[in-house]
Amino acid sequence: MIPRYSRPEMAAIWEPANKFRIWFKIEAHACDAQAKLGVIPAEAAKAVWEHGNIPYTDQRIQRIDEIERETRHDVIAFLTELAEQVGEEARFVHQGMTSSDVLDTCLAVQMSQAVDLLLTDVNKVLTALELRAREFKLTPCIGRSHGIHAEPTTFGVKLSGHYAEFARCHQRLKVARMEIATCAISGAVGTFANIDPSVEAHVAEKMGLTPEPVSTQVIPRDRHAAFFAAMAITASALERLAIEIRHLQRTEVREAQEYFAPGQKGSSAMPHKRNPILTENLTGLARIVRMSVVPALENVALWHERDISHSSVERMIGPDATVTLDFALNRIAEVIEKLVVYPNNMLEHLNKFGGIHDSQRVLLALTQRGFSREKGYKIVQRNAMKVWRSFGIDPDNPDATIELTDEDREAAGRGNRLMFFLSRDDDLTGVLSEADLDELFNVDPVAYHTKHVDTIFQRVFGKV
Repeated sequence: MIPRYSRPEMAAIWEPANKFRIWFKIEAHACDAQAKLGVIPAEAAKAVWEHGNIPYTDQRIQRIDEIERETRHDVIAFLTELAEQVGEEARFVHQGMTSSDVLDTCLAVQMSQAVDLLLTDVNKVLTALELRAREFKLTPCIGRSHGIHAEPTTFGVKLSGHYAEFARCHQRLKVARMEIATCAISGAVGTFANIDPSVEAHVAEKMGLTPEPVSTQVIPRDRHAAFFAAMAITASALERLAIEIRHLQRTEVREAQEYFAPGQKGSSAMPHKRNPILTENLTGLARIVRMSVVPALENVALWHERDISHSSVERMIGPDATVTLDFALNRIAEVIEKLVVYPNNMLEHLNKFGGIHDSQRVLLALTQRGFSREKGYKIVQRNAMKVWRSFGIDPDNPDATIELTDEDREAAGRGNRLMFFLSRDDDLTGVLSEADLDELFNVDPVAYHTKHVDTIFQRVFGKV
């Protein structure tokens, strides 16, 4: 975990003090259940709570580390230090249990704690997205496919799509939490030979978990793989939103940009720069979260009833992925909350190329008037190419020098150039009147292209 990209609450979940506190509770609750069964004296279980339930200070943690350097076994080191606190009654601790009972159950608790924070984080993103989506619900902008101008949409619709995606991520994380929150107190190879299943049930209840149906000494790692996959998909949703903002902040676009604080500097060399550093950073952090998926999938296939090839992996990807995603979600929420939006630039870009974004409307109108789709497409495409030419552009020959004709100059004075060229096309004489063309090229933000925005918002937010 790198402090630069860590938030204290999530990082604390993976600190030794929290881990050892969970280990203690697992062992102490197991003692209670064993005492209830008469396996160990009730006084022993009481002694564990009275003498062992003390804070895991730096001194205690250092002592455990010291013992581990000799034993080379983390759970034995923990139990040895606990015995130093509890005394003679500590001999009844860990009765019938194996190390994985402690390790896997603890990991389930830690991952549950982590996903609870992540769910809160996603809710922050959802709140920010809904607020800004409603703010720009009917703010028209050009939609882009393949990076190329397509048809008009609204900035609110753009943001509502990201909201819907994060809502799905929220649901996936909830399912992942349910899957990961299982407890294994089943002993060596998971047969309960030396410990009663009721002990597992008791510990599970106390730790907020459910018993693992079949633990082969370890909790099956398909559960963990699903958890990391859910986080990775959330990271990808986050990156998609970050990339959208990065594209919109480009100098030649400038439809939206990250907030630039007073005194902030964009470049050490070029004082004029305002770079999308936060969303670029988020793109990188998303890669780190996704990086955990393949190792998590490879952890599923362990040897026989268990091996520890998964252990070193999880000690790294558990903290790194959750801490990174927690940080990233809070950062993107703040980016959206403070996002600077330029509606005038959006409208300018929408109208920049003389109405060609309405080519499909014309094509559909021609099919309604008896033209085959192929013939209508050729007519509209032919006139759209005339629009490009009137801007001094030959899409088929970018190096060509375009000499504007009188018709090109007249089109330039009309604003909607596609409408102008269509009105002069001999193949459309008597087919599309001037009134028809006026209707087709109505780009009023509350008209044709936005007439179903309320339906979209109803589907996404549950209300208009």
